[in-house]
Amino acid sequence: MSKPEIFRKLHHVCIVVRDMNAATAYYESAGIGPWTDFPPLDAFQLDGYDRDAFLKLKYKFANVDNVQLQLCEPGDGDTPQKRFLENRGEGVFHLGFAVPDVDAAEGVAIGAGIEVLGRGRLPDGSGFTYFDTARAGAGVNLQVRARKE
Repeated sequence: MSKPEIFRKLHHVCIVVRDMNAATAYYESAGIGPWTDFPPLDAFQLDGYDRDAFLKLKYKFANVDNVQLQLCEPGDGDTPQKRFLENRGEGVFHLGFAVPDVDAAEGVAIGAGIEVLGRGRLPDGSGFTYFDTARAGAGVNLQVRARKE
């Protein structure tokens, strides 16, 4: 089995938080910001997510010089982010890596024996796939994402 080469270009670090307002205020006091709301998530076709719970996830992001930081506050319902928060507390939920083709990258990871945690795709084929690497000993989930320009 060959090693995947898809986790090479770090795009973002996502931190799950209990209180978005408190977290953004704290990070801004440390000089990290400004924080911007994610665009609505309702266009994603999902696999591995309860749609209603997914749409209750609150996300904000801040761009720093070399990477994007993301904050996620889970809402009601069952999502991997909510389970992470309940079981492990606040912290890094995933590292997001940019890839040119999310479907191809997902196939490479599956071929390497890495389990899919969940995925979302937009009509143009862009989107994300989370891999269940936290339980496998990595301590944090990995994600690939592609965006059509």
